[in-house]
Amino acid sequence: MLTYINMENPDTKLEEKLWRRGLKYVVGVDEAGRGPLAGPIVVSAVLIQSSDQVVEGVRDSKKMSKKQREERYDEILKVSTACGVGIVSSKEIDRVGIKEAVREAMEKAVLEVEKKLKCKVDYIISDGAVYLLEDREMLSISHGDLHHYSISAASVLAKVVRDRIMEKYAKKYPEYGFERHVGYGTKQHLEAISKYGVCPIHRRSYAPVKKAL
Repeated sequence: MLTYINMENPDTKLEEKLWRRGLKYVVGVDEAGRGPLAGPIVVSAVLIQSSDQVVEGVRDSKKMSKKQREERYDEILKVSTACGVGIVSSKEIDRVGIKEAVREAMEKAVLEVEKKLKCKVDYIISDGAVYLLEDREMLSISHGDLHHYSISAASVLAKVVRDRIMEKYAKKYPEYGFERHVGYGTKQHLEAISKYGVCPIHRRSYAPVKKAL
């Protein structure tokens, strides 16, 4: 059984343990956008092969400022062996449910990494909120984005990508304030839904949106 140490800042101890087992390609996975009432779910995958590829200052994206995430985004992409992003729309979330949508986005992210590697990854480590894929060697870890670098780096990529998507939607649907709450059910967002109704990127299967319909 794999064991790991919970640390304040993420480290590569788990990745190193897997590397020593001969698992050359270990990819960390995390998601952004499970809870919002609007916009896509985004899953990112980050693969490193050495602690030398760690970007200083990377932590769980929720514990970093927007500026910190943006500053480290390009560096993660630059120094990692491979990165991938999977995006699933609000319409698909409504069609298959959020659990399956997360799986679809994770599969896309991992496949993008494998396309760059031109081979299969050996192992996936994911935050506990990301669901297991069938036919994959994988470990889902509660609060994994707090403790393990690859997952933390993936959380940063996913958050930055999703925030940028929502900022673009904010220009298309300015009345909702997506640039501020990125789709979460804030008071401002709920008031906007009440006043303006539901727009095309709202998740109609989510209770507050369904109620507004």
